[in-house]
Amino acid sequence: MSDIIEFLTRKDTCTVSNAIETFEVRMRNEGYMQDTARCRFPQMGPVAGYAIVGRIRTTVPPISGLIYYQNIKFWEYIDSVKGPKIIVLKDMDKAPGTGAFFGEIHAQIARALGCVAYISNGAVRDLPALEALNFQCFSGCVAVSHAYGHLVEFGEAIEIGGLKVNPGDLLHADQHGMHQIPLEIVDRLPGAVADVEAREAELIRLCKQRDFTIDKLKDALR
Repeated sequence: MSDIIEFLTRKDTCTVSNAIETFEVRMRNEGYMQDTARCRFPQMGPVAGYAIVGRIRTTVPPISGLIYYQNIKFWEYIDSVKGPKIIVLKDMDKAPGTGAFFGEIHAQIARALGCVAYISNGAVRDLPALEALNFQCFSGCVAVSHAYGHLVEFGEAIEIGGLKVNPGDLLHADQHGMHQIPLEIVDRLPGAVADVEAREAELIRLCKQRDFTIDKLKDALR
């Protein structure tokens, strides 16, 4: 699977999404995160990895335990999963993003444990440090404080932005958003992407021709 990870980091999500549609393994309005979390670093290239999932809260203190980055069991869980990894945490608060669970310290630890990105409907902070680390983040907002940020649970499926994310799902993300890669078509995906790129390149060449006509466009689209 390392080959597909490397392949995905060289391809934008839109092209890969178009290729996935050709297999008809899911509805075209499924399989991707809708407008819930904004890409914080659009200039960074695509990332791909296996999902680490959980739920967080920031508006109220935890029932017990430490509240910030000293989540040893969570880090042990991440360490036990094959990489590269993408952390996906759903903020369960009525007003997601009251505090930023994820910032520079979390990113440094996560990077050391093989993570390449963080996705949440909640908040992030320490943006300059995250950018310097080349650690991609998607979030609903940014926040000054971590407030009462703490994990509620981890290791169970979540739904975020209309997408159900299971532990270990193969995810692909860039400035356009995040989608899930169906494992049953992984081996055939590079070929399908190449076909999509070839068709699009042909249409672009046609549109740039001086003798472009609507009839030529019709012929190309048949």
